[in-house]
Parts: sequence; structure tokens; C-alpha cells
Amino acid sequence: MHLPDTFYKNRKLENLVENQTSFTLNNAAMHVFETHQQAERVLLQFDKPVLASMLHGKKIMHLRDHNSFDFLPGESLILPADELMCIDFPDAEHRNPTRCLAMAISEDKIKNVVTLMNENIGKADGQEWSLMDYNFHFTNDAGIFQILQRLLFLFTENHPSKDFFVDNMLQELIVRILQTNNRKIYTDKALKLSNDNRLAFIIQYIREHLHESLSVETLSKKACMSESNFYRVFKNELGISPVDFINTERIKLAVSLLQDPNKKIKNVYLECGFESRSYFNRVFKRMNQISPGAFQAKAAQH
Repeated sequence: MHLPDTFYKNRKLENLVENQTSFTLNNAAMHVFETHQQAERVLLQFDKPVLASMLHGKKIMHLRDHNSFDFLPGESLILPADELMCIDFPDAEHRNPTRCLAMAISEDKIKNVVTLMNENIGKADGQEWSLMDYNFHFTNDAGIFQILQRLLFLFTENHPSKDFFVDNMLQELIVRILQTNNRKIYTDKALKLSNDNRLAFIIQYIREHLHESLSVETLSKKACMSESNFYRVFKNELGISPVDFINTERIKLAVSLLQDPNKKIKNVYLECGFESRSYFNRVFKRMNQISPGAFQAKAAQH
């Protein structure tokens, strides 16, 4: 839904956070938030570009001019400086807090890395690299996941050279993020669909029925359209086919479920609506450059 100004109440995240740990270095500040109670419409804002990454639990994110979306473990979000976030914490509780990492990065650091990339790393399309694509919601691949874990360690380590170490890791993180455009979870078009758009209902239906069989035939009937017209309208408005959108949503859910080291792969792919493990493995690896089993094993190491 698109949010009116009245939706944003004057509430600060700090009032609802029992444990907030912050570390500040030359080019970045890292904040780890633990939220211990359910809450709605909580405001958070940073004066620098920020990378937010979910560690545990679930948030529902409301950003201006965008539809609301779930924010789950294994996902990250890039936001510009001064972007106002409005956040719901539907599952937070004292014994099972919602945990999120937020890292504010200086714009000068980002610009310097972009300049280095243009001097040393060409883009496939021959164009120049540019500043980060803000309001960019993506699934962490294995490389980004490991960098975030390493940064968590470096920020908390008492080492005289940690500013230098963090700077190097930030450079790699920014390069990797700029190269992940093909792993966007939501296209800009999908995020900006108005509530009265008939595809908005279909997108919501897909997200609520991922565990079920979903076909273009079923979805087109719910949209009161022919299959061919539904496919054409969906692809034109969202820039992605219905099947690719469904698979992207299912893999997003799988990434979250695989954070649990005790979860069986079979249970994960069935909960996500995949009918065979081989197809699940193929789609997961195509989107994340790592198999589901290897991803789960890496997540369990941290």
C-alpha cells in the first residue's frame, strides 16, 4: 500500500529496542538492533546511505511511494541518506527478539569505490558504473553473507588496524552490491503498483499461496483475463514473467527458511511450493550461485 503522511507516527525505534549496539569508524557505523516486543509503525532514519540486513525474525517495511513488503533473514536493503523507514515487528518477543544489522556508509566512500570500478572493472553493457540503486531489496549471495559476518566481527574486534580492515571489506561489499542487480527481489514496477491495480491483488495472492500449486491458468482466472493477455500485461507492467516472479518469491522464502540449520531441505522446498528437489536446486543455484545445502551449511557456521 502507498502510505499517507498520517501513517507515520512520531515513534522512535530506540524506545522499543532493549538492546542496541553501535560501533563507529571512519567511513561507516554499524548498529545491531534487537527488538523484544511486537510493534507497528516504528520510525527509523539515518543521515547516510544505509545497508540494512535481517539477521533473525521478520519485519514489514513501509517506504514512501512503495508497497509494503516483508523483510526476512538472508535479505538486505539499500536506502539513501535521510530515507524514512516505517517498520512493523509482527513476531518480536522477549525470548525471541527480531535482530537486524544497519550499516551507515559515507557517500564519499561509495563514490570512491564507484570511481575505482569505472577505472578497473568494465560493465558488460559498456556503460559506466553509477551510485547505488537505492531502495534496492535483494537476497544476500554467499559472498555478501560472508562479508557481513566478517564486518560484524571486525567492528567488534579491539584491533589497532580495524579501520583499515573495515575499509577494505567495505570496498568489496560495495562492488558486490553494485554487481547484484540481477538478484533484485522486487522490481521498481512491482513495488509501486497501486492498490487499485488488478495485478496488486495477484501479487498478494501469490505471496500468500507460495506453498500451493500456482499456474498462469489459475492466476489469469483470478485476474479475470485470458491466459495470453494476463501473461502479456504481467510482463509489461512488472518487467518479469509470472513464472519467474513466483520462483523469485519462493527462493526468497527458501533463503529465510534455510537460516535454520535443523530444517530439512525436503521440508524447505515443499513449504516453498516446489514439487521436486532437482528443480528447486536448479532455481536456487541460478539465483544465488550456491546450492541450498551449501547455503544452509554456510549459514550454520555463523
